[in-house]
Amino acid sequence: MFGNTRRIAEAIAAGLGERADVTLLGVDEAPAIVPDGVDLVVVGGPTHTFSMSRYQTRADAAGRGAIGHSEAGIRDWIANLGQGSSVPDFVTFDTHAKQRWVPGAASAAAAKALRARGRHVLESESFFVEDVHGPLALGEEDRACDWGRRLHDARVGAER
Repeated sequence: MFGNTRRIAEAIAAGLGERADVTLLGVDEAPAIVPDGVDLVVVGGPTHTFSMSRYQTRADAAGRGAIGHSEAGIRDWIANLGQGSSVPDFVTFDTHAKQRWVPGAASAAAAKALRARGRHVLESESFFVEDVHGPLALGEEDRACDWGRRLHDARVGAER
């Protein structure tokens, strides 16, 4: 909504894309059934009130000057995720205001929701913004790019 999560998603895609074919989609573009041949789905969103966004939290953010307001978020996408013949692994990430400890994060909530739907979630990661509107904390885009590389390398290592 403020561009921070998209920038992290683009950095993860860039790192992963150095080693694999990657398609980056917004939640409004993501299919309800993961296409055959997809091995890994990276699901990310901003943390709103210590969890995945809801329609009302997205509307509230829009009222505070957010640059985009989607009808749906990852909570909605996960709830509507159908069972196709492809059985990919999932990883989740989130962005949230930089603090030492938060009682919840969108990445953990997404992982829990995916597991409740019978999906295999490998790991979750949080990336930090300095304030609600941003900017991203120093070094977070580089860390996201490195995480994308590590996701691929860990999967290749596990297949051996």
